[in-house]
Amino acid sequence: MSLKLLDRPLARHILAQLRSKDTDQISFRKSMVRLGRLIGYEIADDLGYIEIDLETPVAKAKGISLVGLERITIVNVLRAATPLVEGLLKAFPSAKQGVVVAKRREHESVSPPETMDVDVYYSKLPAIGKEDTVIVADPMLATGSTLLKVLGLVSSSGSPKSLYVACIIASVYGVKRVLSSGYNAKVIAVEVDPELNNKGYIVPGLGDAGDRAFG
Repeated sequence: MSLKLLDRPLARHILAQLRSKDTDQISFRKSMVRLGRLIGYEIADDLGYIEIDLETPVAKAKGISLVGLERITIVNVLRAATPLVEGLLKAFPSAKQGVVVAKRREHESVSPPETMDVDVYYSKLPAIGKEDTVIVADPMLATGSTLLKVLGLVSSSGSPKSLYVACIIASVYGVKRVLSSGYNAKVIAVEVDPELNNKGYIVPGLGDAGDRAFG
């Protein structure tokens, strides 16, 4: 269980574009795709590799082959994660896909909520094997209530070798909640923000990722 920040300058540059209230719908969605690709490359670095012998058109050479590249499952938490998943698929084009349609019941309270009720309307996940790597994609990890619900569904489909939560922005509280949940998930985010507001939105965050991506 760990947190990894994707703090390379390009990722932070794209995040700044996402945060800006002046970024239009198309640019917002494209930026999410770009970050999904970068997060995918970061996960690929964890897969490990073996050395191989090969032949170029000119001579023999040495190379590497990533281990488990054909054992990737990406779980799309609809709707907001769709552009993020599009980017992840550019890194893992042969990945299996699962979908979970979930919506939290948003309401304003006198203080930032510690939990939120989440309704799951549909779930379809492939069988998960012990050699698989599963990536649950959700751009915003706020209270963690939605992700914990999804991680429970993943757990009921099998026990993967590695489990990742791929998000763009997480809250300090949400990260702590997911990492202490017992699901043995590794959180990858571009940034961790300090606060939640009374509606359970990350502050400063970037607003509602689904609304901004899909208008």
